[in-house]
Amino acid sequence: MSEHQATTHTLSDPQYIEAFLDALFLEQGLSENTIAAYRSDLEKFLLFIKAETSVSSLLAITSQDVEAYLAHRIDKGLKAKSNARAISALKRFYLYWLREKQIAQSPLDTIAQPKTTPSLPKTLSEQEVEALLNAPDCDDPMGLRDKAMLELLYATGLRVTELVGLRMEQVNMRQAVVLVRGKGGKERLVPMGEEALHWIEQFLKKGRGLMIKHATDFVFPSKRGIGMTRQTFWHRIKHYAILADVKSPLSPHTLRHAFATHLLNHGADLRVVQMMLGHSDLSTTQIYTHVASERLKTLHQQHHPRA
Repeated sequence: MSEHQATTHTLSDPQYIEAFLDALFLEQGLSENTIAAYRSDLEKFLLFIKAETSVSSLLAITSQDVEAYLAHRIDKGLKAKSNARAISALKRFYLYWLREKQIAQSPLDTIAQPKTTPSLPKTLSEQEVEALLNAPDCDDPMGLRDKAMLELLYATGLRVTELVGLRMEQVNMRQAVVLVRGKGGKERLVPMGEEALHWIEQFLKKGRGLMIKHATDFVFPSKRGIGMTRQTFWHRIKHYAILADVKSPLSPHTLRHAFATHLLNHGADLRVVQMMLGHSDLSTTQIYTHVASERLKTLHQQHHPRA
């Protein structure tokens, strides 16, 4: 019996994975996307264990099995960031079953986290953001909705999932703030600013009623009158980027990154940006200071006579 095994295993490997994911959801309130990422990482590891080892159960593996898996991923050319995430998922999985007294020791105890270099978030210049925000046709209800969504996204730095899931009760027009329900069920109040407030008011007055086919409390309904998916909104962003001739790389979080970077470029306090983004750890927000400093270096080289 492996030193990591429990005395008796009563569940199948897929059941061990699902029990762990259920605990993550119930105890920590992680989002469906995060849970799906954990499931994917654990299922990939299980496939490797079944194909490449003679181990009888996920709970019977050794640190050598984990090292072999990591070597396998590196051989496939997977990036350090992806490998770090996979190892992180495994560490949480085995710590959970250690806590549940199903194993005597985690096989990840001696496994070092792969070192990653922080990748700078891709962002847009202020001119590119302006062009993107001006791309929707505001004479059309759907265009007016998209205009309001883009303005709100840039004004608040919401995650796309937070934006598309926004309900009427979360928007306080009088105080011009949004109550955001973020990761782990955490709530934060974010000011939306005059421009976003104006366009939301316009959409609520002139566009939303024309799009709703039955009662819904989503602020930004889809063209079918129900909640919009992240994927749909991402396609809308790409559509407007083409119309605005924005050449910079885009991601669903591009305007969130632009929000943070442009605030810091204009002298905002890092902790204030952290609160508005909903980051629990300041170090997560600090990546944007690197983006801002890179921008400052570029401006210095372009405009300083002795650069």
